[in-house]
Amino acid sequence: MNIKLLFSGAAALCLIAGAGLALTSVSVAQDANALRSAESFKSIADEQARSVALFEEAGKVIQHPRCVNCHPATDRPLQGMNMHLHQPPVFRGDGGMGLMGMQCNTCHGAENIKVVGQSDTLKSIPGNPAWHLAPIEMAWEGKTLGQICEQLKDRKRNGDMTMEEMVEHMAHDDLVGWGWKPGDGREPVPGTQEEFGKIIRAWVDTGALCPKA
Repeated sequence: MNIKLLFSGAAALCLIAGAGLALTSVSVAQDANALRSAESFKSIADEQARSVALFEEAGKVIQHPRCVNCHPATDRPLQGMNMHLHQPPVFRGDGGMGLMGMQCNTCHGAENIKVVGQSDTLKSIPGNPAWHLAPIEMAWEGKTLGQICEQLKDRKRNGDMTMEEMVEHMAHDDLVGWGWKPGDGREPVPGTQEEFGKIIRAWVDTGALCPKA
């Protein structure tokens, strides 16, 4: 047996296997940051099951730290993928805009700002003209997807929005849209706002049913 050929063959197999693993890793990463199209759920014949499945897909966005960080269960906003308390310490204040002397717009401008002398921990300061915390009745932190779903349908806890207004909010609101363009150093929410809006539209059109809490 030619040992040289044997080792060459083994090395080739390792390279092929390694390439396969690399491609799989890339595929998994891409899938984790993607949304299924609303149309793809039409294969679920049962409309109630389809409605629940659509909201579970929407949950990839709704329960992402980019969104939950601004829907905290306390008066403190959260930061980062690990959802730690905002630093420096700030508090909700009137209208979710912060306390006097330390309001949101003290640091957060109308757009994302790159930090000069970038570091591994801070590459940009997020910004949006409407930057503020969601009202406390719209808190998502610590809730199951089913609980958030019921909350979104309750006008006493969703900003007094009808379902049609909710679709419009999710699909076109600029502050919601910030989640897909959060600035350097931050992972965006999956998919696009257009795709997300279509999923919410299809969820409402199929009865807006919720996953079990």
